[in-house]
Amino acid sequence: MSADSPPPAAHAARHPSERGILLTLAAVQFTHILDYMIMMPLGAGLMREFNLSPLQFSHLVAAYGGAAAGAGLLGGFFLDRIDRKYALQWLYFGFALATLGCALAPSHQALLAARLAAGVCGGLAGSIVVAMVADVVPPERRGRGMSFVMSAFPLATVAGVPLGLALVNHFGWHAPFFLLAGLAIPIGFGIARFLPHRAPEQAAPLISPIAQMRGILGEGVHWRGFAVTAGVVTASGCLIPFMAPSLVANVGISDAHLPWVYFCGGVATFIATPIMGRLTDRHDKLKVLAWISLPAIAATLLVTHLGPAPLPVVLAITTLLFIGMSGRFGPANTLVVNAVKPRFRGGFMSLNSAVQQGASALANMLGGALITRDLSGHLIGYGRVGWIATGAFLLTLVLAHRLRAAAPHAATNAPFPVAPS
Repeated sequence: MSADSPPPAAHAARHPSERGILLTLAAVQFTHILDYMIMMPLGAGLMREFNLSPLQFSHLVAAYGGAAAGAGLLGGFFLDRIDRKYALQWLYFGFALATLGCALAPSHQALLAARLAAGVCGGLAGSIVVAMVADVVPPERRGRGMSFVMSAFPLATVAGVPLGLALVNHFGWHAPFFLLAGLAIPIGFGIARFLPHRAPEQAAPLISPIAQMRGILGEGVHWRGFAVTAGVVTASGCLIPFMAPSLVANVGISDAHLPWVYFCGGVATFIATPIMGRLTDRHDKLKVLAWISLPAIAATLLVTHLGPAPLPVVLAITTLLFIGMSGRFGPANTLVVNAVKPRFRGGFMSLNSAVQQGASALANMLGGALITRDLSGHLIGYGRVGWIATGAFLLTLVLAHRLRAAAPHAATNAPFPVAPS
């Protein structure tokens, strides 16, 4: 049996089916992603509500990622030494409480504090979700498994964000966070009921946390994986938070029409995601990443330079952008996780989550620093952000090529190579 094989059949038989596990993990990912995403279409409303500048709003968005990055760095020391199920249960409980805190926040400062707490718990929970997918799903189906869990992104876009915006229109900006806190209750029971235990000795030898971290950071291929992750999120991190405010201020889309942007983008992405998962399993992961990046670049340059336009034109461009942005995560994540030794997977994914959230937070603040408002209320500088995002797209492909060169098996369905004993 290869080092990358799932648990033996006798052990797996005591656990729920692979599909049941993936459904539960996707539900966790759905709420974690929606909690992050809901801040972006709330941008115009929150800036009015609290009289925030674009830079101050970018701090609210970046708070989640920054806190998740710090927590991920600490998680790298111990996540391979803890049963993943127990860790996820406690982190998800903390995430639910923090989200409730967002709903009850009476001020900009209180909301910022609650976003920090949500980032700590949600970021670590997300890294455990990805590690558990790699634990449960064998390499030949891992692309589809990863894409299934990552379909939480389009589902959050097509169902969660429009529903959240509808609640905002009727009950105020607090309502989506109350919804998320309520959804966390049945999902928490699902974690307890359906997810398998993975004892520390299954995942890695019981070595000291410092030695474990030294082992993770001592692998050159891991650094290349971190670089790919940073490149993937930088493009979306500087671009997406200001898409909704730009559509309102620069393009002339009304707040009432914003849900259509997310609904159309989410439906298209929900359809496209499993197709991209199958392509990821059948073809070289780097080639799939390149195929998806090309239309994403075109949509990025269009949306960031768009002036007043009819709603159908806006929907066509933003839908293409959603497909390209979310579609890259499947092949990129699969390429990265395939390159990691199984015994380092939990700690690596925690550090990888830190890199992801940290890069996203920096990109959020970069976008906020480049964008200003003129006297008429238009956003200035979004076009420059589009060119920076385009550069990040292209740099990601270069970094992914370097990762594949260092770990050729990562781009295929081969199990992790094991040295002969």
